[in-house]
Amino acid sequence: MKTLKIAIQKSGRLNEKSVELLKNCGLSFENYKSSLISPVSNFPLEILFLRDDDIPEYVQDGIADLGIVGENVIQETEVKVSYLQRLGFGKCSLKIAVPNNDDIQNLAGLNGKSIATTYPVILGKFLKENGITSDIRTISGSVEISPGLGLADAICDLVSTGGTLKSNGLKPFADVMSSEAVLIGRKGSETEDLVLELIQRIQSVLRAKETKYVVLNVHRDNLAAITALLPGVKSPSVVPLAEENWVAVHTVIPERDFWDRISQLKQAGAQGIVVMPIEKIIL
Repeated sequence: MKTLKIAIQKSGRLNEKSVELLKNCGLSFENYKSSLISPVSNFPLEILFLRDDDIPEYVQDGIADLGIVGENVIQETEVKVSYLQRLGFGKCSLKIAVPNNDDIQNLAGLNGKSIATTYPVILGKFLKENGITSDIRTISGSVEISPGLGLADAICDLVSTGGTLKSNGLKPFADVMSSEAVLIGRKGSETEDLVLELIQRIQSVLRAKETKYVVLNVHRDNLAAITALLPGVKSPSVVPLAEENWVAVHTVIPERDFWDRISQLKQAGAQGIVVMPIEKIIL
């Protein structure tokens, strides 16, 4: 049987979440910090621990079948790979930032300015699309200190919380792109059985994180009102209780509107509401 290879970040902001996702998929392996390869003992898969900048090209060239990497890296390297699944973590934005005392009002104010970045390809496309002519200065690391050192008038870098910008006297000015971790594959891999099985596992974990399992008690007189609020995966499960005319309703509720839905359920007559996390949902 063929053994798949998946490349993930060796260290950095996506490593921990990538390892957690794969382990939640039921894959058994050791996260060897000093090793480049870790075999999975219960699935035909090997995990490659690489620099994030190398992952897209490894996948494009077929050295790895799959990879977990930020969209920003894919766009910057301009590789030809298949997007297989957005993963919902590692979310950030690539932004242009300027010094706090800069009075620039709009994108046109960037004309003739110098911008330091580690993402010259993405920034270049953005400026071209907006008809802006700026001097792009490509540097590696510590982009935020460039204006303070007189190396550039502005920067373009990844921003999560904005704390680093603030500590360097910068303010976000323009959004270039949003990014999150994605599962990518070499061209054609999306039709292979092993890849599809792994994607199914990943999707089941992601669905579970987006929902809560809820059990509640309700009088039959209020059952119709309750079930109207609870679509569940297909429809709620209703189980009779020992007490006459009372039932237990089992369902799932999306995390995004959980508290609003719980409030509606209580108003509709739900009692004894028990909420539990879900490990996996397989459709």
